[in-house]
Amino acid sequence: MKAKPVVPRAQANRDVQDIIAHYLNEATEAAAVGFIDALEQAYAHIGRHPATGSPGYAHAQNLTGLRAWQLRRYPHIVFYVECPQHIDVWRVLHGRRDIPAWMHKPDDEPASGDEPENSS
Repeated sequence: MKAKPVVPRAQANRDVQDIIAHYLNEATEAAAVGFIDALEQAYAHIGRHPATGSPGYAHAQNLTGLRAWQLRRYPHIVFYVECPQHIDVWRVLHGRRDIPAWMHKPDDEPASGDEPENSS
């Protein structure tokens, strides 16, 4: 099976930039580099095996198709939707945040037909 490209939305990229800045300011450069490595591994995994992410947050958000993948050794979660041609990364958030409040509809518009269905 060929891996699908992982395409982060602008908001997900902003999340990642904020996380890296936090590690650089509050921890060490090694922590920031470790986070980047863990994120790259997570993106590679979900590109190859998108169905392995947890659908648990999809139920809480009433968004059919939303999945979550926890980074290794870091408290961050990648939220994404599998689309026919790619993986649409919505957010990268700290697991201790109020996830439902932070997972409102992303500012970025998905490609046509890629929006998860609201199951309400």
